Amino acid sequence: MKIGILGTGHIGKTLVRTLGAAGHDLKVANSRGPDTIDADMLTNGARAVTAEDAIADVDVVILSIPLSRIPDAAAMLAAIPDETVVIDTSNYYPQRDGVIDAIEAGQPESLWVVEQIGHPIAKAWNAIGSASFAEKGKAAGEPDRIAIPVAADREEDLRVTMALVEESGLDAVDAGSLAESWRQQPGAPVYCTDLTRDEIPSALAAAEKARLPKRRDLAVAVITERMGDGTTNPDAEYLPRLNRAIYQ
Repeated sequence: MKIGILGTGHIGKTLVRTLGAAGHDLKVANSRGPDTIDADMLTNGARAVTAEDAIADVDVVILSIPLSRIPDAAAMLAAIPDETVVIDTSNYYPQRDGVIDAIEAGQPESLWVVEQIGHPIAKAWNAIGSASFAEKGKAAGEPDRIAIPVAADREEDLRVTMALVEESGLDAVDAGSLAESWRQQPGAPVYCTDLTRDEIPSALAAAEKARLPKRRDLAVAVITERMGDGTTNPDAEYLPRLNRAIYQ
């Protein structure tokens, strides 16, 4: 499968490594140009290209960029054919992204993204910490494999995205429509808590929409106080423990 990945941050790097190892034809881009992409990231034939090249002539586009950057890419993304599967991995953090009134008023983040780019999406890889994703992936069928929710409105988007999640070292769980994808946003019981496939459904059902922002912001405050500079990501053991204590 031909896949274009926009974003070379922590999640993007692991996507390149795992999906490249699965045999996919990968093009990778960031906002600074192909010359700035670390050669060590380009394993298994992945190619560094411009953002425009990354989304051209591919079956899947993965958006692994901060949510606040998505409107800047909207004009470019408008050229994507309707049948192309677009997967968004972003999350809304007002401390980083600025206040977005529609999301603050309750619009699911994924539906806000759809409005910005004018294209259906699937939501995946947003509910896994970058350290857990990089370090804890397992082959299908291994015990205690981490699972993540996948939300989508189109059947083909869901099918393709769930297959790619499985190939990235995680179990995929159908989380329903984009309208329900708030259940996998920051602050929800399923968010970055390293649950298994059997644990995901009850965690999704237990989410309380009105409580998500306060819980999200509490976790941010704790992490900022502990990490100091606000740029260091929590490790693969600390973040799930913290989130389970706050979100569940």
